Amino acid sequence: MICKNCVMDTSDVRISFDENGVCDNCINYQENIIPFYRENIKNNNFEKISNKIIEEGKGKDFDCILGMSGGLDSSYLLHKIVTQYNLRPLVFHVDAGWNSDIAIGNIRKLTSGLGLDLYTEVINWPEMRSLQTAFFKSGVPHIDVPQDHAFISVLYHYASKFKIKYILNGGNFSTEGIRNPLSWLYFGSDKRQLIDINSKYGTKELEHYPITNILWHKFYLPYFRGIKVFKPLNYIEYKKDDAEKELFEIYGWKGYPQKHFESRFTRFFEGYWLIERFGFDTRKPQFSSLIVSGQMTRDEALRRLQTRPLPEDMAREEFEYIADKLTISVAELQSYLIAPHKNYKDFRNMAWVYDLGSSVMSMLGLERAAKR
Repeated sequence: MICKNCVMDTSDVRISFDENGVCDNCINYQENIIPFYRENIKNNNFEKISNKIIEEGKGKDFDCILGMSGGLDSSYLLHKIVTQYNLRPLVFHVDAGWNSDIAIGNIRKLTSGLGLDLYTEVINWPEMRSLQTAFFKSGVPHIDVPQDHAFISVLYHYASKFKIKYILNGGNFSTEGIRNPLSWLYFGSDKRQLIDINSKYGTKELEHYPITNILWHKFYLPYFRGIKVFKPLNYIEYKKDDAEKELFEIYGWKGYPQKHFESRFTRFFEGYWLIERFGFDTRKPQFSSLIVSGQMTRDEALRRLQTRPLPEDMAREEFEYIADKLTISVAELQSYLIAPHKNYKDFRNMAWVYDLGSSVMSMLGLERAAKR
């Protein structure tokens, strides 16, 4: 069954529909997200926040921190906070070994155009390769976790190291109002699961790979160190096509065929692996987000979903590239593609902590996205 309003369907095992065939994601967006988003824009709420950040950052090298992937959200966010809100961010990038040439170029164009230094954290490749291969061997869908976990860990490490109180994040309601289901993509910051999968399938100890703990960055840093996270794109008018055009005209920024394709691995993972192995198409929540925010029609989304994100010849080329990069054979990688399916519940995890945190945040009115 597919939603009558967006393109989310029962490939999300937790989806539900009302009597009119509209899914819970769309209902939540209309009831909880749109009013909050409009109120923020109407009252210019981020200007109040940015003024506080500037005031508290006086005399410091940086007043906030922002991670750059080279993708649209982080690029546009960096552009706006510097040119419109006069913030002085520490800009960092995590090189996990999978950067595309376009992403590298976009990062350079933005930081150079804005006169900013870039801090780059290069992840130990032998450990990254071992961990990435371990996730393939595990059989879970969320094989992108090694990249995500490294990014989250480095972000909070830098914030703590440089004593920066404000983390700015490119997450937003405009292009991400409907999230990937939990059964597709599990939380990237679950240390217990990462360690468990590496211990079972990895070939190297994670001596240099940056590891974080949800209790450290979700509880200790916010409540004992006063580090706060803001998503400025939820406070300003943000439209995908307009943002891409603005960045191109000012910096020569280049776009991508699909969201998250700034990473060569994620392009393969979302454009081929998830669809071929599990039938999970991340374009469904991406397009649905654009539908509910008025940036795409449902008919256009359905038409685009009729084709694969990666043409067959490109998918084959990427398959060979991933195998070669991980120093395994194409046949070995193919064996993981057809192996029995597993999910996050098959390994040690801290899902209960995330569920508890989400419930508390919802009770306090701080969590507006639909439950994954």
